[in-house]
Amino acid sequence: MTEIRKPGRVLIYSHDTFGLGHLRRCRTIAHALVERDKDLSVLILTGSPIIGSFDFRARVDFVRVPGVIKLRNGGYTPLSLHIDIEETLAMRASIIRHTAAIFDPDLFIVDKEPLGLRGEVHETLLMLKERGTPLILGLRDVMDEPSLLAPEWERKNVLPALRDLFDEIWVYGLPQICDPLAGIDLPRSVRQKMAFTGYLPRSLPEGAAPGVVLQKIDDPFLLVTTGGGGDGEGVIDWVLRAYEVDRALPLPALLVLGPFMESHRQAEFLARAAQLPNVEAITFDAHLETLMARAAGVVAMGGYNTFCEILSFDKRALIVPRSTPRMEQLIRAARADELGLVRMLPEDGRRDGRVMAAALRQLPRQNRPSEVMIPGLLDGQINLGRLADRWLLHRRQPALGLARRRVAVSS
Repeated sequence: MTEIRKPGRVLIYSHDTFGLGHLRRCRTIAHALVERDKDLSVLILTGSPIIGSFDFRARVDFVRVPGVIKLRNGGYTPLSLHIDIEETLAMRASIIRHTAAIFDPDLFIVDKEPLGLRGEVHETLLMLKERGTPLILGLRDVMDEPSLLAPEWERKNVLPALRDLFDEIWVYGLPQICDPLAGIDLPRSVRQKMAFTGYLPRSLPEGAAPGVVLQKIDDPFLLVTTGGGGDGEGVIDWVLRAYEVDRALPLPALLVLGPFMESHRQAEFLARAAQLPNVEAITFDAHLETLMARAAGVVAMGGYNTFCEILSFDKRALIVPRSTPRMEQLIRAARADELGLVRMLPEDGRRDGRVMAAALRQLPRQNRPSEVMIPGLLDGQINLGRLADRWLLHRRQPALGLARRRVAVSS
């Protein structure tokens, strides 16, 4: 009698206190895994308030924990509930732990924060480690300036988890472009756990709708995106100044402000865009890939997901990175500019509209990313699948899997 391999389960913890980046990356990973393995189910843990706005493929679902947002002073506060932050964190940790206990994953991937927000994943890691569940830390290509990341991780006591809990560290990038742990004093045993996958490619979903119906402008256009928008006011303001001082810019612009931009700034930018015949603005589109594919060029801050989309859709791009509270975008943009993948225009504090207008005029004449030969640049999904298979195939052997799951349910 042929043994039937049991369906596999992957649990992903998505760091979620600011913006859309972590959620969008985790969603991409989940979709790539279920696309590769038709018997796999993936569950995402997140506190993002807009996760319901996104489409998910079959066998991908989410559990939403109470939301928390990061304040400008570095502290945290509940997103919606009028309760103490410590109570909110205790609820989040409890939901995460109990979800993991019942779902009993064959693989647990933790996004960015090794122990989760304020250590909320630590108990779950210990529980799953005792069960023999493979534990993976997933990192984007750039974390922060080493002089800032090292003391942060020391304060959070991250090293013991990297050394004793996590089985592998997957980096969604290439070492010849960026090494997120460069300059961090780590033991060799931790370094040996690192596997670079390449960047995670993006594509249009099958049967994708044409997307936003433009009211004022026509294709081709420049797409100006700030991701979540919580820190994107500077880019939007600077681009609007360019169109206000140079009414003859050759390509119109579509501004996507982002759902987390403060409402009064959204209203201000929408009003300014309404005064310009060649600028259109919307607050949010959950299918940004569709707009990216249509655009003649992109102006963005250069977060990880936007960078992956620029590479995937082979778009000429102008990157205006932020440098606070993390140097991540600046480091990525500077390296990509150096390689010729994009052009970087650093924020200088003055936001001279003429400077931006000149950069926008030059944008259509830039090289496309595909003109730079970097082997393995967009192999992230292929390599991610191979890495996951190594753990899942062993865990999903019929005898081992059924016995382990019976123990988990009865415990």
